Amino acid sequence: MHSKTVNKRIGTTIRYALILIFAIPMVLPVLWMLSTALKDNTAVFAMPPQWIPKKFHWENFVTGLSRINFWHAFLNTLFIAVLCMIGAIISNLSVGYALSRFKFKGRKLWFYLIIGSMMIPGMTTVMPMFKFWTAVHAYGTWLPMIIPAFLAAPFNTFLVRQYMSTIPKSYDEAAKIDGASSVQILATVIAPLCKPLIAYMAIATFQGVWNDYMNPLLYVISKKDKWTLALAVARLSSGTYGNEWNLFMAADIVYFLPVLILFFVFQDYFMEGLGSMSATGVK
Repeated sequence: MHSKTVNKRIGTTIRYALILIFAIPMVLPVLWMLSTALKDNTAVFAMPPQWIPKKFHWENFVTGLSRINFWHAFLNTLFIAVLCMIGAIISNLSVGYALSRFKFKGRKLWFYLIIGSMMIPGMTTVMPMFKFWTAVHAYGTWLPMIIPAFLAAPFNTFLVRQYMSTIPKSYDEAAKIDGASSVQILATVIAPLCKPLIAYMAIATFQGVWNDYMNPLLYVISKKDKWTLALAVARLSSGTYGNEWNLFMAADIVYFLPVLILFFVFQDYFMEGLGSMSATGVK
């Protein structure tokens, strides 16, 4: 028994040591960002590099955020991200529910078309979509960034359909006997059973929208009052303030903090969702 305990501890130690070794390349860029954000701009390019600044310039965070009108861009991004997150959850759950629970003509064909659309490179749709949104006079608005989230994404729809296929249909039948409609069944019976999957979609959608740079660049670049944080922070690294990398790093650190906090708060649901998808995605 003693030897088994020792071997278990050795194995655990080795695993944690390997995790630490592989984590170092991921942590180093973040530490360098923080180091740069706290330096004077002349010390950024000092040779040899200074990991620990000789003097900490905490005012870089205040100056960097004021340069990009942080709170205005933050609220813009938060508004778009929350709407897209709600739209993604509602649309993907609805489509996935229909494909997994209803029997209608052409159901398999629609499912195969959805799966097949994942093979279309995203860049091939940029120009057609830009022309479409321009034609409907949506250029200069947030609509091109928000509306697609309410139309269901192929990958998330696939995950929802596979996940719901593992839920017994007896739940639906019991709810129908009680007089529940399909919408009520989805909202009160099926959706609560999909909490890990919903958490995954919420975090993934929020992160995707928060980090989205191309769509704001395409549709609201000429409307500074509608800029998102991704666009505002990117502008800080070019133009008038192109050489002030300490301010850019300070703003960039604050920029990615909300996503980091969101992940750590809901990481249990997120990891549970990934585990559930790995178990049901190949069904």
